[in-house]
Formats: sequence, structure tokens, C-alpha cells
Amino acid sequence: MGSPRVSKSLPLQVAAVCYRKRGTTVEFLLVNTNGGNKWTFPKGCTEGRMSHSQAAQREAAEEAGALGTIDPRHFHLYIHSKGVFWQPTGVQEFVVKAFLMEVRELRRADEPQRKPTWFSPEEARQRLAKGREVKYARELEAVIDRALESITIRSMPLKPDPESRNARAAAHS
Repeated sequence: MGSPRVSKSLPLQVAAVCYRKRGTTVEFLLVNTNGGNKWTFPKGCTEGRMSHSQAAQREAAEEAGALGTIDPRHFHLYIHSKGVFWQPTGVQEFVVKAFLMEVRELRRADEPQRKPTWFSPEEARQRLAKGREVKYARELEAVIDRALESITIRSMPLKPDPESRNARAAAHS
């Protein structure tokens, strides 16, 4: 008989992956962590009276002063850590639901120490990886990659379905 499987459920957080388009380029809005020595996406805990996307949108407003349109469905899940192993509290891992949010306006953040800053995708990957263990750095790099895929897909013009009646009618006229 095999060893019993131990199930450990991780606490949940939500993140707003804030972006803006500049012509054909995309930029991501990152904020400093509470300690100020790393960069991250605006994120935090969920609330019972809010949907997960609404909670992520709230975090974007509080931490970055970002206002915009957030997708109601998450596009990615990733593992995030807080703390360091040599401190008494150790390292705690979280599952983070990432929601895309297209930023329309920036106002003064409720948490000015967060220093919201726009970065190119490559620079965002580098900033997110700096000072993190490799496995967590890769998790955050994957968020940027998946976000770019999702943004690119939604930016593509829709092609008419050749099987549709209107496309056939236009082709024969």
C-alpha cells in the first residue's frame, strides 16, 4: 500500500495585473512590496462580500492608484511566497489568482510607499525576479508571459467565419 497523500491547501490571494497599451507595445504597472526591496503586482486577500476580480481591482486602486477595466475571470494562477526561512514566521506560500486590468487612469495611491511604476514586459520580468528564489521568479515571469498572450489574443481582429451565411453571401456577390 502506498503512502497516504497529504493535502495541504494554500491560502488564496488575488492580483491585478495592470497594463496599458502604448501603440503596439504593452507596459505593466508594478508596485514595491511592503518591505520596499522587491517589485510585485498589486495583490491582497479576498473578501466575502466581493468577487475575486473586485477584490483585485480594489488592490490596484489602493496600492497603485490604478483605475480601469478588470476582467471578471482570472487568466492565470501562480504560487507566491512571503517571508524568509530564517525568521520565526518562516516562508508562507499563497495561491494567487491573477486578473488582467487595463488601466485607464492613475490617481494618488492610498499606499504611496508602493511607488507604482510602468515597465516594459522584459523589464517587468527582470524586476519581478530580482531578489526572489528561482522557483518564485519563474512563477512571476510566467504571469507576464500569459498576460501578453491574453492581451495579444484580445487585440487580434476577428476574421469572418468562412462557414457563416454572411461570409458566403459576401463571397458570391
